[in-house]
Amino acid sequence: MSRPSFELADIIKKFATQFFLQYKPNAHQQKILNTLSVCRTSALGGHKEKCSCCHKTLVSYNSCRNRHCPKCQSSKQAFWVEDLLATTLAVKHYHVVFTIPHVLNKVCIQNSEWFYARLFANVWETLRQLGYSRFGVECGAICVLHTWGQNLSLHPHIHCIVPAIGETLAGNTKYIGHNGKYLFPVKQLSLVFRAKMMGSIQMQLKKQGLLPSFDTLLSEAWQKPWVVFCEPSMAKADHVVKYLGQYTHRVAITNQRILNITGQSVTFLHKDYGDGALQKPVTMPGVEFLRRFCMHILPHRFVKIRRYGIYSSRARVLKQAQNPKMKVKTTLLETIPERIKRLTGFDVLRCPFCKKGIMQVVEIVPKIRSPTSFYSRIANCKTL
Repeated sequence: MSRPSFELADIIKKFATQFFLQYKPNAHQQKILNTLSVCRTSALGGHKEKCSCCHKTLVSYNSCRNRHCPKCQSSKQAFWVEDLLATTLAVKHYHVVFTIPHVLNKVCIQNSEWFYARLFANVWETLRQLGYSRFGVECGAICVLHTWGQNLSLHPHIHCIVPAIGETLAGNTKYIGHNGKYLFPVKQLSLVFRAKMMGSIQMQLKKQGLLPSFDTLLSEAWQKPWVVFCEPSMAKADHVVKYLGQYTHRVAITNQRILNITGQSVTFLHKDYGDGALQKPVTMPGVEFLRRFCMHILPHRFVKIRRYGIYSSRARVLKQAQNPKMKVKTTLLETIPERIKRLTGFDVLRCPFCKKGIMQVVEIVPKIRSPTSFYSRIANCKTL
């Protein structure tokens, strides 16, 4: 795949100063923007490689490995999928998506860390409650948080895969669902989820003394449709995990979607779901682009992929304690380049010029220790 003509890093470098002056992002957001802007540049250091066959040299700079970076997710996704396959039950799974009405975005922006944590908790409580009330089992779920829409608007929603099996109080397994057509009635999922989430929001606002100022907004949220989407059960476990893997390590926007950057604006592709999911270009000011992107920078150390019920780490440990003979898949002893080649078929050590030799490190390129231009611009802004 050829390198995109425009990258997110280019947008950050071009509009960061103006964005900081206008919107005053917090220290965490500043750090993330700086990290993304220097990914795979001399600022992070790297190494010089030489081909064992044609003897050509190549300088490779280090990646930032940040979870918000569009250039650092492909190998993480492949590793995550393989690790999850080792603990996934060999049964059919359902794909369930829980969404929040846009009217609650103001509550989310006020305290995103609390909001996303309660979103996870209420999604699982809804699935667990219906698992017990309809089938009498403890079900399981793997949940992934997404916060964006196609045009970078704030759109919090959670993707879940739920196995078509649960565990009864007696410790026996029991299949759940309705002939593979649906897991739980969608209307019931929506009503239970709405009641739990709205209860959490009202309680939190009451603690903060903000409930009167949000009364109108909450009344509107009660009237809005709370969309819960549930697909029929899918095929084998490996297919389901790879399907979910498409969602786990996505970022708000990929470099391939960025079409153009001018002195004032950014143009990128988005899917218009109101028009048959056609891809259309959208143009907005560069500062507005960064403002929207920063809405999707997750709180520090916030866990966006969570496992619940029979898929939780605790449940797996208990099962192993009850059955010491339970097989645990051992990790293969291999280097990261070897694992990437095995999973993706791409050999990162192969010479890109002659396609025959192996690239060998001949020199380490140190990091640049002086302050980056990004932080220099931030410091200049603060003195204005």
